[in-house]
Amino acid sequence: MISLISYYADLAIGLILAFLLLSLLVSGVNEGIVRLLGIRSKFLWAYLRDTLDGAETADGASRLDRILDALKRLGRTPRTPSTQAVSPEEGRSRLPASLVGVFARLPFGRDPRPAFSRQPPPVESPPLAAAAGSVAAEQMTAEQMTAGQATAAGETVDPAHPAGQADPEETAVLTVEPAADSTAVGAAVGVLPPDQGMSMAELLHERLQEIDHAKRGRTSIADIPPARFAVAVMEIATEHGGVEALMRDLDALKSPFSRPLKAVWDRASHDLEAFRHGVEDWFDGEMERLSLLYRRYVRWVIVALGLVVTLVFSMDSLEYGKTLLRDNAYRSAVTAFGEAGPQALEPLREQCEPGQDPYACVTDVLSTPAFVKIFTHAPVSVTMDAADGPAWGWHGGDWWQRLTSPAHWPGFLITLIALLFGAPFWWDILRRVSGLRTRTPGSTSS
Repeated sequence: MISLISYYADLAIGLILAFLLLSLLVSGVNEGIVRLLGIRSKFLWAYLRDTLDGAETADGASRLDRILDALKRLGRTPRTPSTQAVSPEEGRSRLPASLVGVFARLPFGRDPRPAFSRQPPPVESPPLAAAAGSVAAEQMTAEQMTAGQATAAGETVDPAHPAGQADPEETAVLTVEPAADSTAVGAAVGVLPPDQGMSMAELLHERLQEIDHAKRGRTSIADIPPARFAVAVMEIATEHGGVEALMRDLDALKSPFSRPLKAVWDRASHDLEAFRHGVEDWFDGEMERLSLLYRRYVRWVIVALGLVVTLVFSMDSLEYGKTLLRDNAYRSAVTAFGEAGPQALEPLREQCEPGQDPYACVTDVLSTPAFVKIFTHAPVSVTMDAADGPAWGWHGGDWWQRLTSPAHWPGFLITLIALLFGAPFWWDILRRVSGLRTRTPGSTSS
């Protein structure tokens, strides 16, 4: 009975170790892709751009965006009604809304991250301005052009008194008005055109750039503590003339941030300390929601990577479990060899080549346990020879035969499902089964 329990314990630990190792491989590949493409940082700043600066213009889409939109339209069925074109007044979101957007548009499209700066935060920040390429900047430019054209055309208040019949004094006023009206739209609300200041997202990055480092000329910040975000908003509001002035200008820029800011300010009853805590709690909730959205997209990548790893190593969990039990049977046979004699080696002769020394064969079989055999079914494998060193071998034919064999498909499916639980899950299971304990600060070993 004790021997049977030992067999099943070895089986459980062997399976857990295999799933843990392959899960770590999947997580490592996924993390490498995310870091190489800067997806996590771009995902955060795409959200911050949308929330702080408002939507970007629909006609400012890159060539990649247009290609992806065309592919989506081709992928629709005739029964599905086509979506309406994005309104110029509404714009479009920088945050991707599909898996293709996260791993195609976001990494290779327009970078939403602010430019990296080696300088420390300045003592005085530039004034608040509309973000370049945003709907607010486009509308501000259109209004300025309309005002300039109307003034240049000599429009007067009295339609019965055209510009051609204007007095010399009126003509002098009309020639001076364009210079005064060129910034009237921005000066009336306390914001400026994009080339004369910084957007709200850029002002936020300016407060965080002391913990930043460059990545292809852009910021690499992928996580902002809620407390630091709240303090940064307070600093921006202080330089901007107060919270109410900042809310007024954000509302003029059609920033979605003005609505939660106003709600927090009213709930705090104009108390700055309560307002800071309110902004901190609001941003903490937004980051949780954003993390859930990010994990929803990434889990499909984990599924794809888990499938690739399972097929590359052709990891059949059912076959691997049988091999683990067979190893225990081999060890039992070798243990019984001292008492039962050479006939105890009969179960091992199936693994030996004809004419091979049984003792050398036993050594080879037991020196290649089931855990090592996980990697022997890959298309390319390496073996260690004591005399010749490592030797590489190509097993593409055997590997393809395993993949196309329906007998291995249930084992492949079990492996794929097991990898979806992730490495932390299997590490916790391993600690529980083996009795390992995590060392905590201040604890002493028994």
